[in-house]
Amino acid sequence: MLKTRKEIKNSALKTIRIEAEAIVNLKNYITDDFALCVEKIINTKGRVVITGIGKSAIIATKIVATLNSTGTPAIFMHAADAIHGDLGILQKDDIALCISNSGNSPEIKVLTPMLKSQGNLLIAMVGNLESFLARQADLIINATVEKEASPGNLAPTASTTAQLVMGDALAMALLECRGFSAQDFARYHPGGALGKQLYLKVDDLIDTSQKPAVSGTANIREVILEISSKRLGATAVMDQSNLRGIITDGDLRRMLQNRQDVENLTAADIMSPGPKTISTGTLAVDALQLMRNNNITQVLVMDNGMYMGMIHLHDILKEGII
Repeated sequence: MLKTRKEIKNSALKTIRIEAEAIVNLKNYITDDFALCVEKIINTKGRVVITGIGKSAIIATKIVATLNSTGTPAIFMHAADAIHGDLGILQKDDIALCISNSGNSPEIKVLTPMLKSQGNLLIAMVGNLESFLARQADLIINATVEKEASPGNLAPTASTTAQLVMGDALAMALLECRGFSAQDFARYHPGGALGKQLYLKVDDLIDTSQKPAVSGTANIREVILEISSKRLGATAVMDQSNLRGIITDGDLRRMLQNRQDVENLTAADIMSPGPKTISTGTLAVDALQLMRNNNITQVLVMDNGMYMGMIHLHDILKEGII
């Protein structure tokens, strides 16, 4: 049956309202039992093996990913696969976390006694405290919701959202207990933009074979050829091994606009003295900030007073550091 746009929007808003109310209500379930779950996980020598069936299994995979990325070793084990041979994933020191809204799914009823028989601590994230899973579990993370957003409570909506949020709450509590830092996060996310901001240094980006430099006595033709050949839009001006200044392609344009006779000019005549510099060990994100603060597109890289090369704005941006 076709609906009006108003009816469609009202349906969407109703879903958001129901799920938002379910999430807010979760604060009532952050009890000492929740804190005990965190303590047990912190102190285990093994991993957190998270299992579930159906939509809860999908939520489980996300919680596994979040835990792994924030310092808590975790692995996913599908409940259906577990009762057909994959139970070997669960090792002696592991903690089992079983996610099920009803707690009475046939696969969960078969799996739960098997988990218990291996002697592993069993945590249930469940929406029915009277269920088979809840009665068998050693500890419970309560993810009860009043109702689903779907008509007739048919499709898991609010319940899976609640599981997802409780999983995030668990992961963040563990993160803070471990003192997990931004540097730790970068180590687990070396390919991400945040990771690169925290570990990628200027020294990783400069090409020492492309080190534009001219002497102060170089003529304009030499300056232009050096800037063009190195393709960094600028060149350093050196007095032997000492840095004197910088000439950018912008400096060349301004020279041509302001002077009629340029044949007798040297690099020293048009350079900007006291150029911005940065050390090789500086984080690339700090180099980017220096460029932004000074409205420049390149900066000279130094190491113990020696000119090492030049880093361009594009070198940093192409790494995904914004």
